Amino acid sequence: MFTIDIADQQSDLPLDEQRLKDAVQAILAEASIAEAQISIAVVDDPTIRGLHRKYLKVDEPTDVLSFVLDRGESSLEGEVIVSAETARAAAPRYSWPAEDELLLYVVHGMLHLVGYDDTTEEERNEMRRQERAHLSRFGLKERRKEGIRD
Repeated sequence: MFTIDIADQQSDLPLDEQRLKDAVQAILAEASIAEAQISIAVVDDPTIRGLHRKYLKVDEPTDVLSFVLDRGESSLEGEVIVSAETARAAAPRYSWPAEDELLLYVVHGMLHLVGYDDTTEEERNEMRRQERAHLSRFGLKERRKEGIRD
């Protein structure tokens, strides 16, 4: 059973909460997670900047942060925090709507929660492949060459 809570704490973008939940559910199912408690927070740049500074010691806004709170063999509790403001600003560079950019951030954060990483080139390539596969479920083709910038 999955519990997915979405906290919309911004006013930059209208949210399609079901679309975000569908993406989360697909990633959890593919990762063979049977039970999950996932929190998605959609925030503005000042909020994500404060969290980025507090937890990663980087004093600037970012697109997505993810935190594993508890992980078992087939269970997961975690948080994904995404910036709607960053999505709105970045989307025109990639010629797609801000809502699609935001979905990419949620997908990226969830992939981190289920165990994907992107610190090496090989890991980054696999992360991008997974992003493309999950976005394609929504009829989207990622329009950037390198995916999320970490």
